[in-house]
Order: sequence, then C-alpha cells, then structure tokens
Amino acid sequence: MNLKQLAHMLALSQTTVSRALNGYPEVNEETRRRVVDAAKRHGYRPNPSARRLATGKTGMIGYVLPTGASVDIDPHFVEFLSGLGDYARSHELDLVLSPADADDQETTYRRIVANRQVDAVYISSPRPADRRVALVNALGIPFIVHGRSEGLDFDYPFTDIDNEGAFHEAARLLIQLGHRRLALINGDDRETFAIHRERGVRRALVASGLALGDRHVCSVVMTEENGYRATRRLLEEGDPPTAIACSSLIMALGVVRAVRDLGLTIPGDVSLIAHDDVFPWLRPENFSVPLSTTRSSIRLAGARVAERLAARISGLEEGARGEVWPVDLVVRGSVAGAKAIPGKV
Repeated sequence: MNLKQLAHMLALSQTTVSRALNGYPEVNEETRRRVVDAAKRHGYRPNPSARRLATGKTGMIGYVLPTGASVDIDPHFVEFLSGLGDYARSHELDLVLSPADADDQETTYRRIVANRQVDAVYISSPRPADRRVALVNALGIPFIVHGRSEGLDFDYPFTDIDNEGAFHEAARLLIQLGHRRLALINGDDRETFAIHRERGVRRALVASGLALGDRHVCSVVMTEENGYRATRRLLEEGDPPTAIACSSLIMALGVVRAVRDLGLTIPGDVSLIAHDDVFPWLRPENFSVPLSTTRSSIRLAGARVAERLAARISGLEEGARGEVWPVDLVVRGSVAGAKAIPGKV
C-alpha cells in the first residue's frame, strides 16, 4: 500500500496522512492514532527518501559513540540502548551510531549536524561543564542529555535520576543501623552521576556528625573485577568499613566475591547496598544474600529519552525542561546492624 492508497482508504488528504505519520503537532491525536493504526494494520511503510523530501526530516536519532582502546563495552549502555531502541522501533525512528575518537567527539557532532544526517541527538555520561552539551546547544539541533552536567551557563533538556538522593537515603539507612565507618565504591568520579552519589553519602554522614574518609572512597570503572579489587583494599587495610555503598550491581558481584575470599560474611561482617539498573539478567534477589538496592530502570530511561527526542523532532516538546526521577530504596538481607566494637560504646 502506498501513501495515496492509504489516504484514499481513510478519506483523508495525503498531506494529512503524511503529517500524522511524522508526528506534526497540528494533526489532532485522534486522527494521528487512526492513521498510525491503519498504517500498521495494512503494512504501510513510508519511503525514507520521499519522507525526507516531503518533511525535511530523516526519521533518525543520532548518538556519537566513543571508540578506542580505552573504551570498554558497558552493559549499562547496552541496556539503555535497548530501551531507546524499543521505543524508536515502535515509532518508525532509526538510531544512527557515529563512531568517534573518545578524545575528539566534537568533530563528529559537527559533521553529522552539518550533513543533516539525523533529526536529533542524545548525549550520555555527561561530565561537569560538558563541552558536548554546549556544542549541540550552539549547533541548534534538538537534543536530550541522559544525566546532567553542572557548571554550564544555560539550561538544557535532560532526563536523570536522583543519584544524590538515592545514595543519601542508602547511607542514612546504614547510619540508622549503627554503622559509623562507611565506604563508597563509586563509578568514574569525572562523571556527574558519580559526583552526585558521593555527595549524597557525604551529606548523610555529615548530618550525623560523621565523615567519609578519603581512603574509604574508590572511583573505578564499573566492572566486577574492579569491585573485587576495591573491596579487598578496603577490607585489608586498617580501620575497615562495616558497610559499603556500591554504584553498580556488576561491581557488587566483585564485592561479594572479595568478602567471601576474606572469610567474612554479608551482612554479618559487612553490610552492602548497591545501585540496581534493573538488568533482566542480574537480579539482586538472586545474590547469595539478597541484595539491598537503590533501584531505577535504565531501560525505561532509554525509552523516555527516545520519547522526548521524538517529541522534540515533531515540535511537541520545546524548551529546556529537565526531569529528575525518584529512586526506590529496596531493603533486603544484605544489611544488618553494625557489630559492636570491643572497648567502644
């Protein structure tokens, strides 16, 4: 079925059908749904070249993918991409990955915008005063940031979770259970999410007259091996922590392995809370001791970023609105009251 046949069947003009399929805001929601449902039912697929000529849009979302020897495949990114892809696929959008040198992504952003290869882009893993955010804002292409950057002198659209609030509540729970020596095994502290998580832990400790010692903070790439090494270092040094907050379930696998190898137990010797991005293949309740977590689905975040990008492409969303999602604290068996220290009250 072509556009003319679909329009005739629906008793609508070809222009109206085309605009409905491409999300133009002047088409009312009832008509848009009627057109989309009919297109799906009859297997109509718009010709990409014709659509670009008619609308000036490619139907593509762009992402600049850092590459190089120092870049690892990140399961968090893959899960986010799955959510984004699910939404994009169901709304006739394609995702274009443009590889770039990790130290020179700006050149690639300029190229894809100049060549009009995509209608919008998203930026992930933002850092403070992130130059990528400043660049795409200046280039004028619709964009969304997954996460937040601090230190910019303009507002911009983003979708983020309350990383500071999540780790503040996790630390506060551990303090309420009597823990006074907390450690944080964090992600890359050059990135804003990790900065916010450390800030949350420190804020909870300060409120109770405590402090997070510098040697009780580990900033590492979020892998199982790094979680293992960080935990061994924390627990083998003097004055070890009695509780650990961990930025990833993947790192928590290494924490659990290290605690076991040292002949200790969770939560008998060490309480543990980790952040859960809700991976379908790694569930906190299936750990040897069910794991307490701060929980927020990164797959849903991917779908939301795609939804907002589609709205910005079609003109349904404008401005620089930021979204901050609350995070659940789920308490399971990996936390308990701190052991009394002999000779201390």
